[in-house]
Amino acid sequence: MAPGKVYLVGAGPGDPGLLTLKGKQVLERADCIVYDFLVNRDLLRLARADAERIAIGRRGAGDRIRQSDITQILIDRAREGKLVCRLKGGDPYVFGRGGEEAQALANAGITFEIVPGVSAGHAVPAYAGIPVTHRDITSTVTFIAGHEDPEKESSRLDWSQLGTCPGTLVFFMAVRNLPRITQALIEHGRDPATPAAVIHWGSLPDQKVAEGTLGDIADKAAEITSPAITVIGDVVKLRGQLNWFEHLPLFGKRIAITRARDQAGVLRDDLTALGAEVIEIPTIEIRPPDSWEPLDAAIRRLEEFQYLLVTSANGVRNFLARLAVSGRDVRALKGITIGAIGPATAAEFARTGVKVDLLPTEYVAEGLLAALGDRDLRGIAFLIPRARVARDLVPRVLEERGARVEVVEAYQTVMPEIPPEELTRLLTPPPDAITFTSSSTATNFAKLMGEDRLAETLRGAAIASIGPITSQALRKLGLTVTLEAPVSTMAGLTSVLREFFSRG
Repeated sequence: MAPGKVYLVGAGPGDPGLLTLKGKQVLERADCIVYDFLVNRDLLRLARADAERIAIGRRGAGDRIRQSDITQILIDRAREGKLVCRLKGGDPYVFGRGGEEAQALANAGITFEIVPGVSAGHAVPAYAGIPVTHRDITSTVTFIAGHEDPEKESSRLDWSQLGTCPGTLVFFMAVRNLPRITQALIEHGRDPATPAAVIHWGSLPDQKVAEGTLGDIADKAAEITSPAITVIGDVVKLRGQLNWFEHLPLFGKRIAITRARDQAGVLRDDLTALGAEVIEIPTIEIRPPDSWEPLDAAIRRLEEFQYLLVTSANGVRNFLARLAVSGRDVRALKGITIGAIGPATAAEFARTGVKVDLLPTEYVAEGLLAALGDRDLRGIAFLIPRARVARDLVPRVLEERGARVEVVEAYQTVMPEIPPEELTRLLTPPPDAITFTSSSTATNFAKLMGEDRLAETLRGAAIASIGPITSQALRKLGLTVTLEAPVSTMAGLTSVLREFFSRG
C-alpha cells in the first residue's frame, strides 16, 4: 500500500472565499477531510463526492474530541494510504494546535505538509473595518491567546509588558475571560480609554461587533459568545471610516435560493458578494433522460433540420455532449440557424465557439417566438432538445405556422428528497427573501413544504421571481410575488433584490 500523507490546511476565518488556492487543490484531491467547528461548511462542496468527512469539534466543550484522538484519526487514515486534509479554521500555526498535530505526525513517521491560511487575527478585524497596523497609529501588533486566565499563578503571559505595549493587541478566544483580561491590562498600565472592539463571527454575514473602550468593552460585549476576536488599540477608531463589510447592500440578509445545487453557483456567488447569507434549498435535480436514443437519433439526422432551438443551458450542455458521443463536433451545426432563450443559454454555446443567431429581448418562450418574426416557416424543420416536462407553447405555435417540429428529451428534472427536519433547520431563522428561478422550483418547493406549511413558512419573506412565467406559477400556489426581475436572468434577480433591500 502506498503511504498516505496529511495536509494541515488553514481554511481562513469564515468567508469561504479566503481559502488559498493551494488549500482548494488539497481539498479537491483529499480522500479524507477532518474539519473543525469553525470551518465554513460551504468549503466541503469542493471535496470529492466520495471523500470521507469527519467533523471533530462542535460548539460546547462537551462535544469536543480530545486532541490525542484527533491526531490518531490523522495517523490511522494516513497509514491506510489516504491523502488526508486536516481543515482548520484560520491558520494551522496561529492558535490552531497545528504545531502539536504536526509533531504527532512526525513522531509517527507520517509525511505531512502545512498549507498556511488567512489568520482570523488580522482578517476578522479587517472585515470589521479595523486595520491592525496603520502608519499614523502603530506599527506593532501582538496576537494573544485569550483563554488563559490572567489571575492564575503560573501565567505564560507577561501582563506588565502587555499593559504597557503601545501597539495593537488582538486576543483570540477571549470572550469568557474578557472582564479579567481588561482588568489586568488596566492594572498593568493600559489606559482604560483605549478603544476596543469584540467581533463575533467575523467575515460572515452574521458578523456582529461590540465597540467601546478597554474600561467598558467587557460590559458592552457581554451578550457576545464565541467565536470572537477582541481588538484593543487606537486602530479601532478607524472602524467608523473603514467599515466596508457591514455596508454591503445585502449584509445581514438571509436569502434562500431554490435552484439545483450544481447550478446555483452564479446566483449564490453574486448574492454573497453583496453581503448576503445564502441558504441553498435545491428543489430540483438535473438528471439525464431515461434513454439517450431519441436525442442521439435526432443528432444522426441533423442535416434534416434548418433550426435548432434550445431553451436552457442544460439542453445545450447535453446536446453538445451527445454530439461529441456521436463522433461529431460543432462543425456539424454549420448551416443550421440556432436560437437560445437567453444569455446564459447562449453562453453555453459560446464556450465551444458557437454563436447563436436568435437571442430574444425577453428571455421567455414568447420572446423566442418573437425573435423568429414573420418568417415563412412552412415546411421548415425545427429540433428542440429540452427537459421532459416543459411548456408546449413554442412547438405548438411553430406547428400552427406550418413548421415540422421534433421535440426530444435532453434531460429531466426531478424533486430531490429533503427530510422535513433538514428543511426546518435551513429555514431557521426565517429567510428575509426566497428566490425562485423557474416554475418547477416553485411547485417543488410547495410539495416539499406541504400546502399547510407553505404560507406560514414564507410569512414575512420577500418572494423574488425570475420572470413572469415563474410569477404565474407562484400565484397559482397562493403566494404573493414581492419582486420580479425586470430581466429574466440571475443578474436581473440579484439586481432587483439589491434594489429592494436598499430601499428598506
